[in-house]
Amino acid sequence: MAEESTTPDLVALTRQLFDAASSGDVDALMQFYAPDAVWETTLVTLDGSAAIRERLEEWLGAFDELEFELEEILDLGNGVTLTVVNQRARPAGSSSSGGYMQRQEALIGVWEQGMVTHATTYLDIDEAHAAAERLAEERR
Repeated sequence: MAEESTTPDLVALTRQLFDAASSGDVDALMQFYAPDAVWETTLVTLDGSAAIRERLEEWLGAFDELEFELEEILDLGNGVTLTVVNQRARPAGSSSSGGYMQRQEALIGVWEQGMVTHATTYLDIDEAHAAAERLAEERR
């Protein structure tokens, strides 16, 4: 009988994480973050799951509609993923016929035992690719 891999499929986990984000389910989303996770956003560094939860609740609550289209998910090895995502959102209170905003960003995730321990958001996709490749190499 062949042994099953105990290594988590980080691409599948990343898809599940964004499915939870798309549904607006903060509790489901937080199951992917380690208690001491750090998330470096474009504006602030969030230290620990409580700070991450608070920011996610604010972000998800700021929109009446929010969609995440995954453009690319790469498992670069050594627990490092790179995800390029397109967000399309309608701010809370805006008319349903307009007021949509779009944003593309890249997220580097560092995973340990199936949980994100460190995440970094980039608005420059090329910069994110280079940083993710360096990080994966450093973790060898």
